[in-house]
Amino acid sequence: MAYVERRRAMSGANHSLAVPLAKYVRRGVEPGEFFQIRAGHIEHEFARGDVLQLREADVDQEIYGLPEWMPAVQSALVNESATLFRRKYYNNGSHAGFILYLTDLLTEKDDVDGIRNALRESRGPGNFRNLFLHSPGGSKDGLKLIPVSEVAAKDEFTGIKSVTRDDMLASLRTPPQLLGIVPQNSGGFGSIREAATVWTAMELSPLQTRLTALNEWLGDEVIRFNPFDLGVAA
Repeated sequence: MAYVERRRAMSGANHSLAVPLAKYVRRGVEPGEFFQIRAGHIEHEFARGDVLQLREADVDQEIYGLPEWMPAVQSALVNESATLFRRKYYNNGSHAGFILYLTDLLTEKDDVDGIRNALRESRGPGNFRNLFLHSPGGSKDGLKLIPVSEVAAKDEFTGIKSVTRDDMLASLRTPPQLLGIVPQNSGGFGSIREAATVWTAMELSPLQTRLTALNEWLGDEVIRFNPFDLGVAA
């Protein structure tokens, strides 16, 4: 969604173009009528016929547009949640790294207290919290080290990141090599030159053509795009 406002000189001729914030612009009932809204009130009324509306098509209504990438927003939010969870997991330091399980009956109380103090003092800021469990006669093994951090951290982080990335690429229809993504398969993504050429023809050129509607609206060529050229022979 975009709005372009035509600014006029004192003579009435076109002077310059401005871009009002689409978030606050609303169409009026009459054709060519636009308003700027703030806090539910009309802050400014644009001159009739001086605003051009460029929008994405939406099958549900005919006034405002809807971005084509909107269905992928939920995938992006899942990606964000997974990333924030992993950061908090490593930063809070309130979870267990391992459990030291001591069951030997012959262990002296001073030795037990020494182990407990050593574990307590070895924990630095943000590190995993280690637990000490003393249960005399509880097991034949005497001393066990039980890691638990890997179990707690198993949240399919890598799978979530990969799936959401693919959803975003599909919604934006952007070849992954143009974004610098490292291929996971041995064959790679193919030629980046061919990907750039196809993406320009299928995605960028239609968008540029839509933007040239400004020329027809103003009756003058005010926007022009250079032809796509990689600068090398195909």
